Amino acid sequence: MTTEPLGTLTTDGERAVITFVRRLPYPIETVWAAITDPSQRAAWFGETTISDGTIEMMPSGAPAPPEMKRMTGRILVWDPPRVLEHEWRQGIVEDSVVRYELVQDGDETILTFTHRGMTMRNAQGFIPGTHAFLDRLEAHLGSEELPRWNERYEQLAPSYGHV
Repeated sequence: MTTEPLGTLTTDGERAVITFVRRLPYPIETVWAAITDPSQRAAWFGETTISDGTIEMMPSGAPAPPEMKRMTGRILVWDPPRVLEHEWRQGIVEDSVVRYELVQDGDETILTFTHRGMTMRNAQGFIPGTHAFLDRLEAHLGSEELPRWNERYEQLAPSYGHV
């Protein structure tokens, strides 16, 4: 796994924006497949269906009832292998938007991940969990053992001031 850069939490008006920038030592097509192929997403994020301009996901690891974890949304941007942007509609937070933006840099890919539209309070709870999922993505790409989401969340939460 590469270094574990912390994400940032900023505001846009009255809503929060979570941002992570990760340099991944893999070609852009490999990273694109990991974030858009449902069988690969299942390995690091959870069960995922992408069809007819929509996405539905059931994150694994997070300790919430299935009806609260289930996420749905319309795909807003599908520009292979550069951008996937989709709505995030989930029972535990406000409707928001997630964006994966990929840029090839030599043999590596720079992934910029943003999640915007939640309240600051909810974003503060989401940022360590997002970090944990991105660590799982990196482990998946490297064919390494994936960190357990809940253990990783607990390790990361203090780094984000969330205890």
